[in-house]
Amino acid sequence: MRRILFSLIFGLAGLGVLVWLGVWQVQRLTWKQDVLAEIEARIAAEPIDLPQTVSEEDDKFLPVTVVGDMEPGEIHVLVSVKQVGAGYRIIQSFSTEDRTILVDRGFVPTTAKQADRLTGPMEVTGNLHWPDEIDSYTPEPDIDDNIWFARDVPNLAAALGAEPVLLIARSETDPGVTPLPVDTAGIPNDHLQYAITWFGLALVWAAMTGYFLWRNRAPSESEEQ
Repeated sequence: MRRILFSLIFGLAGLGVLVWLGVWQVQRLTWKQDVLAEIEARIAAEPIDLPQTVSEEDDKFLPVTVVGDMEPGEIHVLVSVKQVGAGYRIIQSFSTEDRTILVDRGFVPTTAKQADRLTGPMEVTGNLHWPDEIDSYTPEPDIDDNIWFARDVPNLAAALGAEPVLLIARSETDPGVTPLPVDTAGIPNDHLQYAITWFGLALVWAAMTGYFLWRNRAPSESEEQ
């Protein structure tokens, strides 16, 4: 009887924990969907002039339009685009009347790395962003061949003599450069899979608990005979 009681209590406790984790992930899923919807609405909002004071915390994904000059000199960030393959993001400095920022013009294939691109006066519309692309596995940039492996905004700004403010273009800045606008595709949202996993484990736990209760009960019945 003690074994049955212990198995029942242990089984119910474990089941409760697993179900609670599943419910928590469903709640997190709802929260994450709301966050993504808010980000998407912010990305797609009407662009404004670049604020005089820019904050990474407050102005991430802010849509802006800048007018000025695309300066010569590029940094090439190695990327891979689905159904296209490897290539480079083209990062350049962009000067307005009173400041210089960074512009991510978009994607070119590896064969166009050294191609000539438009510079000089232009208007660029896009979204401010500070990508988080660096981890312990990110190689150092190959300065000699001008190949970078992440959009490290502070170091890009230092290399190009600009403010650490990056505008991801969504308007075309050159016929040979494909804009790669900011979107939410790179923001992970795995809470549904986690919820399914926890609920699945809860189902298995319930089945195993039932099995152990049956196994523990069987000897008790034979002992009574």
